[in-house]
Amino acid sequence: MKILVLGSGWMGSAAAYDVAGFGKEHTLGLADQNREQVEKTASTLNGNVEQHSIDCDDGNATAQLFKQYDIVISAAPYRFNAKLTTIAIDTETHFLDLGGNSDIVREQLEMHMRAKTKEVTIIPNCGLAPGLSNILAMTGFKQFKSVDSIQARVGGLPQEPRPPLKYQLIFSVEGLLNEYIERAEIIEDGKRCFVPSMTGLESVTFGDQYPEFEAFYTSGGLSLLPQILEGKVNNLSYKTIRYKGHCEKFKTLLDLGFAGSEPVMIGGGIHTTRELFAELLRKKLSAANRDVVLFRVDISGVKNGEHGVLRYEMIDRYDEETKMTAMMRTTAYPTTAIGLMIANEIITDRGVFLPEQIIDGEQLIDDLQKRGLQVSKSFISIEANMDKNLEQ
Repeated sequence: MKILVLGSGWMGSAAAYDVAGFGKEHTLGLADQNREQVEKTASTLNGNVEQHSIDCDDGNATAQLFKQYDIVISAAPYRFNAKLTTIAIDTETHFLDLGGNSDIVREQLEMHMRAKTKEVTIIPNCGLAPGLSNILAMTGFKQFKSVDSIQARVGGLPQEPRPPLKYQLIFSVEGLLNEYIERAEIIEDGKRCFVPSMTGLESVTFGDQYPEFEAFYTSGGLSLLPQILEGKVNNLSYKTIRYKGHCEKFKTLLDLGFAGSEPVMIGGGIHTTRELFAELLRKKLSAANRDVVLFRVDISGVKNGEHGVLRYEMIDRYDEETKMTAMMRTTAYPTTAIGLMIANEIITDRGVFLPEQIIDGEQLIDDLQKRGLQVSKSFISIEANMDKNLEQ
């Protein structure tokens, strides 16, 4: 098959690298508005790469490009996803993206019957969170007789944090601000509800090497999972992991209006405080340091007659050999692994699906392990721990 990676930035270049390595039997194409970036990325890959310059705002040109490929893996900004889905269906091209906005994902899901009629598979939200976290949450959920709670805790962080925010940008600043400002949807006591982002602060540890972290609600990490699991679990939540102290400092800036929409006059031009704040964050939080991704999904309930917690966990660090960030790897590789499942006819269902509806999480873990992403799985029996404590 012919596979096109749309976008050659951080995530797109990682996706192209993975397809070139694990989909050698397929023809790879790479497209971006920035031709120089396409050429730079293509030069790092083994084998021939078909190179294209494309503006996703040009629907006709995009459709002509899609017609040349069987599968498109999109790392373009999420604002294009609904439009690209329509083009993919019209050109009978399988399509995957990284998600990023729940309203757009809902719009894509409404195209299910059109996609099914055209015999194409569309899977949005194929990244890290939402994406891998949702897939493993649903995979674990199906193994339980009853589920009390599902907790997803995920964060991309610098290995060597610098004050005052102890953070560096490893994806778009606009995406970061949206996560921090928009409300987070969760399930509490069996019902869907919204909570303010940057609340619900808790401590999180990942062994002796990573003992000092905090986690708090942010928007978008669960996408539509609360809608799917409402009435089936008592509690469902997603929180972002950061170094301790980050939440209080960043929230103070937001409370002072640094991400507001009020127009201000700067250097003779009119901007918003959010635009100014975003530009400052780009300059001050540049991704100059090696990063680490911390990932955990806990499902608690009754499994095989035993009450306990099923845990999926991953720690991934900057790859010194490929010079690829952990966030690039953990976001792009699940997406490309799913794309290759379509290419290799492991996924044959047609229509528009969320990844948690159609992906076998255990198989995805195996595929990620081949790529050097180690997702551990363990079950912690609550009864056994209680008996042990009583004996002590």
